[in-house]
Amino acid sequence: MTTKQAWGAFWVLGLIWGSSFLFIRIGVEQLPPFQLVFIRTAIAAIGLNGVLLLRGKHLPTDRKSIRDMIVLGIVNTVLPFGLITWGEQSISSGIASVLQGTAAFFTLIVAHFVFADERITNRKLIGLLLGFGGVITLSSRSLSEGGLSASFIGELAIVAASFCYALGGTYGRKAIQNRLEPMMAAAGAMTIAAITTGILAHIAPLLNGPAPVLLSSLRSDVVIATLLLGLLNTFVAYLVYYSILEQLGAARTSMVTYIVPVVGLILGAIILHEEVDSRLILGAALIFAGIGVVNLRLNNKWMKRARPN
Repeated sequence: MTTKQAWGAFWVLGLIWGSSFLFIRIGVEQLPPFQLVFIRTAIAAIGLNGVLLLRGKHLPTDRKSIRDMIVLGIVNTVLPFGLITWGEQSISSGIASVLQGTAAFFTLIVAHFVFADERITNRKLIGLLLGFGGVITLSSRSLSEGGLSASFIGELAIVAASFCYALGGTYGRKAIQNRLEPMMAAAGAMTIAAITTGILAHIAPLLNGPAPVLLSSLRSDVVIATLLLGLLNTFVAYLVYYSILEQLGAARTSMVTYIVPVVGLILGAIILHEEVDSRLILGAALIFAGIGVVNLRLNNKWMKRARPN
């Protein structure tokens, strides 16, 4: 893949991941959250393990690698996928996509305590304050309804998912540096996630949760959204992500964070006719500004390296 092709794939990845929130919102209209996550991760697990087999590889079986895959499967997949899916039962896909962008801020906080070269500076602190100011602005929409409304709790679920992504991403960085190849980490995490959510989906009725739904009873749009979520937004997205990561590097690839919420907002407004008011626009702008401030110096360093000598 050439650099030009990698940048094309970068924009495609932003569109794919940004549409995830739309498909989740459609899926939860008929499917229980854990069943939707199970179908999504099972499709991705089959696909990613198939890619490994085609490359003559398989999931590692040593104790440390298995531990890593379990941690990544639970913390970086089951919990955030489950929380986002559950949260979108009560909030719009656009708000969910914007709030999920706070993962960048939580990652900054977690990395500060884990990596010596990732300390929070004054500039990053300003970015954090802007970003969480945006979260408060968005949450004020729900708090104005009075008490702990369903939409406010749904928003908290998305923020909690972002925190899980920060923990899982930080752990994954260490695991990939020390033991696991990126594709193996992804395949292992999806396999663990599929097994876990499959079990949870079927024991949920024993815990007063919703029972799995027969797929034959689903509307066609729910079936299509669910299949796309697993095949395109998870399996294909991971393949694209690791392809451009190798070509563009982690810093430039991470800039897809800017695209995902914008795509989520636009698709939610156009396809699902979700409301976009002044507080949503202001909250989203503060979060985008915070992400920009946090990554400003990083991008400037890259630009300096990219200039011809």
